[in-house]
Amino acid sequence: MLKNNHKEVGMTEFRATRRGVMGAAAAIAATGAGLRSGHAESQSINIVDVAGNLALTREGFEAFRKANPNKVSRITYSQAPAPEVPGKLRAQQDAGRVDIDLVLAGNDALAAGIEQKLWVPLISQYGAKLPKLADILTPMAAKLQTATQDQAVIVAACPGGPILEWMPDRVKTPPTTADELMAWCKQNPKRFMYARPANSGPGRAFMMGLPYILGDSAPRDPKDGWTRTWAYLEELSKYIEYYPTGTAAVMKELGDGSRDMVASHVGWDINPRVLGVVPKEAQVGTLKGFHWIGDSHFMCVPKGLSAEKMALMLELITFMLQPAQQASTYDQGYFYPGPAVKDVPLSMAPKASQDAIAEFGRASYAKLIADTPIELPLDAAPLVYAFQRWDQQVGAKVGK
Repeated sequence: MLKNNHKEVGMTEFRATRRGVMGAAAAIAATGAGLRSGHAESQSINIVDVAGNLALTREGFEAFRKANPNKVSRITYSQAPAPEVPGKLRAQQDAGRVDIDLVLAGNDALAAGIEQKLWVPLISQYGAKLPKLADILTPMAAKLQTATQDQAVIVAACPGGPILEWMPDRVKTPPTTADELMAWCKQNPKRFMYARPANSGPGRAFMMGLPYILGDSAPRDPKDGWTRTWAYLEELSKYIEYYPTGTAAVMKELGDGSRDMVASHVGWDINPRVLGVVPKEAQVGTLKGFHWIGDSHFMCVPKGLSAEKMALMLELITFMLQPAQQASTYDQGYFYPGPAVKDVPLSMAPKASQDAIAEFGRASYAKLIADTPIELPLDAAPLVYAFQRWDQQVGAKVGK
């Protein structure tokens, strides 16, 4: 989740941060920024999370602070809806006063920042000071990393969705095709739900996955290649009561009986059941023609930082890619599996993570991940276009 893709501020309503992960930071040679021990004042770091990623990484960040007391005085954390951050960053950059050092983003905020040229191009400008990603990323994470256009670094990876999730006592014959889903929604109005794609990993995966399921002409071209998808989403809107602004509300309504079936993804299936928000017996399935739409969380550095702060961000990113920190991204299934780097088995994760996934994970996911194509989310410009068109053509029509 799945957050984050997998990923999403709303899920943090359900949880408290946990687990400590300690490790030594990998030093970055010759940064030229004077950050050697004893030669610079420690700095504060301001991290903004727009993906729910802190549930996976906060204690890794704290481990970095504890390992580097001479460099890091404190780390402050805040959370915000993904659509709000690009405008705030643009205003700070225009004023020459950027006070956000790192943004933890899903594909939504990543794409908006790429479109508006907000991010430092980390790989092209600073690749020599970072780990060689081609050597350390898992095959899934390496593919998902390409969505960054070299402007961010992946920190967690999930196959994403779209999957359907339902309560078996209320959905006796789950749909297996797009036509069956539409027929079920017509027969059961207001009982199906998904969240606004611009701020929901599962909502985004549902929107981007439909072109594959429906056999649209160009699944990566929402402007000219989604004729069937846009028509389907408009028709489906007739049977949806409203679209929440985030996935947490969707899962609450599935759990409390307000809805019978929702659009979900791997992490948002596992973690809400771990937390008791959704009953353990909820079931999941896919529609004929299904492809995964991979979900990722990224570390994005805004333009406008000082040279000293930039050097510190590179060291922090390097630290967060170490196996000890990556093991914590298993969490309680929120972004399953989670780790973006190779050779981080579940056995490295804290026991609470191992126990949660053993009880609430699904054996069927391993085969589904192995046997089903994993597609990249849309590139930045088409994704921004798709969000805007969905808001105008689909979301705005509900209730009217």
